[in-house]
Amino acid sequence: MRNISVVNETRPLHAELQAGYCSSFLCLLKGLMFRKSIPADWGLLLVYPSDSIVNTSIHMFFVPFDLGIVWVNQAGEVVDKARAKRWIGLKAPKAPASFILEIVPERLDEFEVGDKVLFKKI
Repeated sequence: MRNISVVNETRPLHAELQAGYCSSFLCLLKGLMFRKSIPADWGLLLVYPSDSIVNTSIHMFFVPFDLGIVWVNQAGEVVDKARAKRWIGLKAPKAPASFILEIVPERLDEFEVGDKVLFKKI
């Protein structure tokens, strides 16, 4: 899995943020399940071919830590964000998205609905 750099073009991030680029079926299926934690400067970017609410819904089964979830559409606009509790249920975005950025919940306040986000190759 290759890493990408996450840039919020609307507001500066408090610190650098990288994410693993996840677009294969197996990577999307596994996500962050069975990991013990993730570092504050890293996340996972789940990539889908088109904007959708159903495809970009997530579950927290077998994820033993809370996550900050940022949903981004094809235009690079944040369409929703949420805190997902470990092991508890499903979350779906309020609007269609193509990207799911999974980060530590402490960084969730660095993104707001309407922000423009850019994912850059490193």
